[in-house]
Amino acid sequence: MLCYDHENVSFFYNHSKKNISEQWHTKDVVVVSLGLLVSAFVIFTNILVMLAIFMNRRFHYPIYYLLGNLAAADLFAGISYMYLMFHTGPWTIKLSVQQWFVRQGLVDTSLTASVINLMAIALERHQTIFTMQLHSKMTNHRVVLLIVGIWLIAIVLGLVPSMGWNCLCDVQLCSNMAPLYSRSYLVFWAVLNLLTFTVMVAVYTRIFVYVRHKSRRMSQHTSQVKHKETVVNLMKTVVMILGCFVVCWTPGLVLLLLDGLCKSCKVLTYEKYFLVLAECNSFMNPIIYSYRDNDMRDTFKRLLCFPCVGWQQKDGQSGVRFNTLEQEVLSESDGTSAPAANHRSSTR
Repeated sequence: MLCYDHENVSFFYNHSKKNISEQWHTKDVVVVSLGLLVSAFVIFTNILVMLAIFMNRRFHYPIYYLLGNLAAADLFAGISYMYLMFHTGPWTIKLSVQQWFVRQGLVDTSLTASVINLMAIALERHQTIFTMQLHSKMTNHRVVLLIVGIWLIAIVLGLVPSMGWNCLCDVQLCSNMAPLYSRSYLVFWAVLNLLTFTVMVAVYTRIFVYVRHKSRRMSQHTSQVKHKETVVNLMKTVVMILGCFVVCWTPGLVLLLLDGLCKSCKVLTYEKYFLVLAECNSFMNPIIYSYRDNDMRDTFKRLLCFPCVGWQQKDGQSGVRFNTLEQEVLSESDGTSAPAANHRSSTR
């Protein structure tokens, strides 16, 4: 079998009819500038989340460790995408086959880790809420094993193309969007992510139905206003999570499927813009999962003001905590504990 692993990248791009710009055009400048801007914001926001979780002892629970790992995955996504931006456009023609696989592998690994983290958080919330707990009873050892497992899966999926699932030995199978990738791998990766999305929809839907049912049973002990607020806030969180995932990922996944299943389809027109859109999900995650938490928001403010006033741990952050959702809702209804109210978003 004749393989072309010693050819340069331009050989595969020419075969796939994907143009490599030899000089900078307006479109190249716009895409790279937008990509670098998004990458910088992703890096900044996720460093902020990781620092907040590390500095605030109140975040030393499994759910926040997973959020920290999500931030690490998204931080890696920002760095990987920034690396991609400095190796795209007219720079692409200078890449060797191995350098091209490194460029794509970094992006695939980081984005896969981010998506799997979203799944892990959804499953953790499902287990916690169905036992009416504020925080999971998962041990630190299990959390570490889960995080290691997430990264192992992401790294393996990122390495698979360079380890053999590519078109170096059969250029007829080459993708148009990723000219060194096999079309079958793109279909596999897109379907895997769509299945992950489907599971997330099912998990959050079940959480919402359960909490709504539980709130009705608890409403005899709480005001109707508090009951309605709990249900509405949960619905807003679920809509934000699922809506962000759909908006950011669906266009790119559809393009991947079209590229894998339809060789004659014109998928290159919006390819880079959809990749930027998918990357945007990495800076939306800190906003959705972290910024909605009152404690996290306060920690962000203190971190951003650190050069001016220094770091001071609030006394209230070591105050009373409740173990169950029911106790927290009852306490909020009675107005007897402010510290517990700060954890409302953790139960949604």
